[in-house]
Amino acid sequence: MTPASLGRAAEVQAAAEALVAAFASNDAARYFACFSEDATFVFHTQPQPLSLENYRALWRQWQAEGFAVLGCRSSGALISLQGDEVAIFIHDVVTRLYLDGQEHDVQERETIVFRHRAGRWLACHEHLSALSPS
Repeated sequence: MTPASLGRAAEVQAAAEALVAAFASNDAARYFACFSEDATFVFHTQPQPLSLENYRALWRQWQAEGFAVLGCRSSGALISLQGDEVAIFIHDVVTRLYLDGQEHDVQERETIVFRHRAGRWLACHEHLSALSPS
């Protein structure tokens, strides 16, 4: 990697860490600020892809039903730079959730596509998959 691409990879890593930290802290405002307004989401738990607006509404509904993120750990991160303006971030996540009156640990694999605009890396697509038991 060139020094410039190492710098971009470090910026993407920092953007991903900020997104995960916001999610882990159950801070919806900070979490959703990590996404571009045209972001899309594909979750194995949802029947169809979501827009940012749809995901925000779903998040509010979940929280009204008692949902909360209690923590999230990221591991095995891989970053693939796609030119100067797009990067793909892949990692495994273990999320501790409060759902249906109980705490749950969920293991998933996530791909986040980041796009560089106006000096900032924002997530423009997220795909979450269930991790198969090993």
